[in-house]
Amino acid sequence: MGGVAFIVARFLLTLGENRFMDTNPLLGVLLHAVGGLAAASFYIPYTRVKNWEWESFWLVGGIFSWLISPIIAALILCPNLVGILSNAPLSSLFWTYLFGVLWGVGGLTFGMSVRYLGQSLGFSISLGFCAFFGTLIPPLFLGTILGLMQSLSGVVVLVGLGVCLGGILVCGLAGMRKEKQLSEEEKKASVKEFNFMAGLWLAFFAGIMSACMAFAFTSGDPIAALAVKMGTPSIFSNMPILVVVMLGGLTTNAVWCIYLNVKNKSAANYTTAGSASLPVNYFLCALAGITWYLQFFFYGMGETRMGATFSFSSWTLHMAFIIVFSNLWGLLLKEWKATDRKTHGLLFVGIAVLVISTIIVGYGNYLKG
Repeated sequence: MGGVAFIVARFLLTLGENRFMDTNPLLGVLLHAVGGLAAASFYIPYTRVKNWEWESFWLVGGIFSWLISPIIAALILCPNLVGILSNAPLSSLFWTYLFGVLWGVGGLTFGMSVRYLGQSLGFSISLGFCAFFGTLIPPLFLGTILGLMQSLSGVVVLVGLGVCLGGILVCGLAGMRKEKQLSEEEKKASVKEFNFMAGLWLAFFAGIMSACMAFAFTSGDPIAALAVKMGTPSIFSNMPILVVVMLGGLTTNAVWCIYLNVKNKSAANYTTAGSASLPVNYFLCALAGITWYLQFFFYGMGETRMGATFSFSSWTLHMAFIIVFSNLWGLLLKEWKATDRKTHGLLFVGIAVLVISTIIVGYGNYLKG
């Protein structure tokens, strides 16, 4: 199923290249929308898995997210994946994998934050922190933060980050009101394991570790260069990097999930589902895992289609589409059904502020360009 999706995506991209040449912002926006929808939707199948503990379905889905899907995509799109990885500099492979391991901590805690906060609130707060730290940590680490403060574009980006924190705060207030208003039965009816403070701290940590993805791609630049040299179209040059990064992410998540399997005595989940269907559980996990990976696949293609003039908007569009689609899912799943109008209003205001913050950051990047 994943291979078919990748072939269809490649066909659409080829169609765009043939009819509209390299730059096609309209196609780019469409691809970003598909990537945002995939990112916002991946957790839905997990909520339908029955009689399995969280660590079991997260690991099975992760095998499809971080191992099977990246390899299938790279094999389809790169003429010589094995040759690329076997000839890549060892230092580049090592650092790319290591940052993938660290990024995997962010993916793990992101999944746990959605587990405790639900689709709507979990995605909004987690993505807010991811946008904030993902933008701020690289210049802090590289020592360029002072330079940001001395340019108009940098000041605009920092203002956008401040607005982002405001959006997180408003969403947090909505979450606290939800926790106070709902009974334990109502909380479990909307989000089975709702725990606002636990979810908030996990989202915070997920945001910090998400910055490691940027470092992973920087470390993997020699891999991408080698891929192009060995015949891979430049638009797909990041696919071999994703294989290495995702392997690091799988390592982190597998260690933690297996630990929980032993601690909670849940390893039997892989061979039985009680009164539920075992094949259905595996199918749902595979669907979730493949959907999760597709966000990166479509984001990468969308960015290349935006062209030099509009490339600055790619991250903004991606984050905005995820926030919008995840909250639409939250409404459809009735996660906020039992809360009052003021709580609904706070949530919508928080979401709007988060979207606005991504637009401000994107504009700051545009000014820099």
